[in-house]
Amino acid sequence: MRRPSLLVCLHYAALATLACLCVVPIALIFITSLRNQTQIFGEPLNLLFAPTLENYRAVLGEDNFARYLGNSLIVGVVSTAITLLLGCMAAYGLARFRFPGRAAVAYTTLILRTVPLAVLALPVFMIWSRWDMVNSLSGLILLYVAVNLPFTIWLLYGFVVQIPIELEEAAALDGCGPIGIFCRVFLPLIRPGLAAAAIFTFRIAWNEFILALVLTDRGTRTLPVATSLYITDIGVDWGKIMALGSLIAIPPLIFTLIAARQIITGLTAGAVKG
Repeated sequence: MRRPSLLVCLHYAALATLACLCVVPIALIFITSLRNQTQIFGEPLNLLFAPTLENYRAVLGEDNFARYLGNSLIVGVVSTAITLLLGCMAAYGLARFRFPGRAAVAYTTLILRTVPLAVLALPVFMIWSRWDMVNSLSGLILLYVAVNLPFTIWLLYGFVVQIPIELEEAAALDGCGPIGIFCRVFLPLIRPGLAAAAIFTFRIAWNEFILALVLTDRGTRTLPVATSLYITDIGVDWGKIMALGSLIAIPPLIFTLIAARQIITGLTAGAVKG
């Protein structure tokens, strides 16, 4: 039996180290959420403690928790759906139609995504104030669509250009119209790209803090903004912050697992069995 080379061993060791670096902060958040304030500040590195669910009961018992959860779900799901719809249509147009500057537009859309979100907070607040869109879920949804659309277009464009145009021409010869070609031929073929874009878009809309903090009030807060309520003049309630952070991480994790399965299914749908 052939032994693995030193390079392969170092490769897997590096991957294992990277995995630990990613898992350790998540584990610390969950462990801290099971401690009371005395345990957190008294023995922060002691792993032998009596766990408690008091922080979770306090967070879930808040009167506005259901409202914040609903706001986050509405903003995340609606902005993701709109972004995917506009993104796939824009990517299709850039890949299939010929016009001056098409390639430049296709490859420069990603530059817009490199702008830090914190830089947009003040100008967006001023513009949204003139349009009476501050403290509204529709304003937050529109902003997240604008933020995520450039990356979605760039990502889906790479999938569209790999689809042979002969498939669409064959569907047209069979009597399929433009809308039918788009829905029955085009969309199923880019399902992996849609799943990847959905993961990225939903996670940004769900976890974003700075813009949501500036553009929301008590009635339109999302869950990430709600974590700031536990930072008061008296002190920082780390137990509740960590408990709410653990709850916030659950929906993106479930959504990622579902979308990742769609990516795998789409990539293997056309596999040829030998």
